[in-house]
Amino acid sequence: MNSDQQKQVLRQMMRKRRLENPASPDALAALIRNIFSIITPMADVKKVGCVWPLPGEADLRPLYAALTDLGHEILLPETTPKGTPLVFRRWSPDCVMLAGRFGTMHPDGVTDRPDLILVPLLAFDRRGNRLGYGGGYYDRTLSQISCRSIGFAFAWQEVARVPLGAYDQPLDWIVTEKEALEREGGEGGAE
Repeated sequence: MNSDQQKQVLRQMMRKRRLENPASPDALAALIRNIFSIITPMADVKKVGCVWPLPGEADLRPLYAALTDLGHEILLPETTPKGTPLVFRRWSPDCVMLAGRFGTMHPDGVTDRPDLILVPLLAFDRRGNRLGYGGGYYDRTLSQISCRSIGFAFAWQEVARVPLGAYDQPLDWIVTEKEALEREGGEGGAE
């Protein structure tokens, strides 16, 4: 089986597991605390690229409010046409949200460039690799924007090895409700 076929099998398995493992309020709160504790010491991070949750994904919106209270700008991605990187738009708690591609939502705001991007995923491994949904949007975006990246997941989403393709981009951090894993050679802070 080639890498693309391995990814498809793993995607199907992880989507099924996600339905079987809904996040508890305690696990979600711990995930948000762990992400917050990684971001706040990063003095050079002012603009954080976040994500509006899709069904089944961790809802990090309480994190956005906490970061906004500290003076961070929150940017949310607009899902662009296939083959192009994401475009990030400024978000505020009272902004108008617009429907995007694949059931996504993005702000009706001006575009901007994040200093750090929070990246959703279906599966991860301890080497900082992630399995996304298959569109390549985050890999294209991370290859074109020089910024730090934090993948967020729950501990049950860890696998021994994520199959890799030629264009896959490793993440600087993977943060779960249980731990924060910094990729060796990544740009993140201390674990």
